[in-house]
Amino acid sequence: VGCAMACTFCLTGDMGLVRQLKPSEIANQPFQVGRTLPEGTRITNLVLMGMGEPLHNLKSVVTALEIALDEDALNFSHRKITVSTVGMVHKLDAIADALPVNLAISLNATTDEQRDKVMPINRRFNIEALLEKCRTVKLPPGKRITFEYVMMGGFNDSMDDARRLAKLMRGIKAKVNLIPYNTNPQRGIVRPTDERVKQFQDYLVRR
Repeated sequence: VGCAMACTFCLTGDMGLVRQLKPSEIANQPFQVGRTLPEGTRITNLVLMGMGEPLHNLKSVVTALEIALDEDALNFSHRKITVSTVGMVHKLDAIADALPVNLAISLNATTDEQRDKVMPINRRFNIEALLEKCRTVKLPPGKRITFEYVMMGGFNDSMDDARRLAKLMRGIKAKVNLIPYNTNPQRGIVRPTDERVKQFQDYLVRR
């Protein structure tokens, strides 16, 4: 409930951390949503993202996902579960060792100066430390790390950013998820133009 990470582009961060969820509360969410779906349809993918930092509640998250993976419980495939993190470097090995799920890193910047402004976690674990851990963390065969990149107009969407991002990804089994920011009146952040998003995407695809 809430989040302690205080990323400036995220409204959940404004709440601060109210409390951590119990394993039962996490595992029960797909069950409850599934009950509302039309007959014959089911939830196929789970992503832990955006409403709290999963690795800040690691023990409960691992227990809940063990339930999600159990064929006698929720019976999800490990290929269909993704855990997203702001980059708690000291816990990446633990989640990778505990579960064969997909990992996603919320990166959102190409320099420490940028990332410090929007993600306070970067002052503890900077980009170099984060990416070095991503190069050494033991992934299950065939898996790669997704890097989430929220594009904010005039902040991290320049072609220089695209060039730096491509270089940062070298040596990592990675894919990049570009997420254009939805302009919010409560934030001094704007959405990049569609043209700039396409240019940025095209540059990365070519590399």
